[in-house]
Amino acid sequence: MQQLDNTTWGNPATRDVVALTYVNGAPDLPARLHDLQRLRKRLAEHHARTGCLIEAFVVWVDQLPALLRVEKTLLPGPRGDLVFAASIVVPKDRCSAVFQIICPETGVPGERETAIGRRFRREQMCPPHPYAPGLHGRLPYLRSDDVEFDSEFPDHALTRTRRWIADTVPNVRVDPSFAALPEF
Repeated sequence: MQQLDNTTWGNPATRDVVALTYVNGAPDLPARLHDLQRLRKRLAEHHARTGCLIEAFVVWVDQLPALLRVEKTLLPGPRGDLVFAASIVVPKDRCSAVFQIICPETGVPGERETAIGRRFRREQMCPPHPYAPGLHGRLPYLRSDDVEFDSEFPDHALTRTRRWIADTVPNVRVDPSFAALPEF
């Protein structure tokens, strides 16, 4: 990755961008981290307007609870390319730290979805959203988004997103003064 500014890095080969952001203001999460079922449902509904929430988990970042979410949206343009993003939000009472990666599709758009879609019937490929079963968003929740297929598509944007998560979360260190702030 090449440093683009003080808080942003980019990979010219894949066009992936990583950013670290401090948000001065109460976190805009739709539910508390301890209420994961409600949090997931509301996040799925929120992301349905622009794309699709793929997964959301509570993870620990340097001994602090954080929200990890992975989503997909359409890139502007005629090709219908997707962009996959992961964010790790470490919420505090009146602020939050956000680590984010944005990975655009490279290569043939929809290649992963098409290849996996050939193996399943339509209702298997397009199951109900696991967090909001009746939800129909701008982009569908697809079986091809499942982590089980990442090894078959090691260079796909979704796989790169998850690889970044796996490499980043265990190595993040939080400034002690931020960690000491009141809980969200």
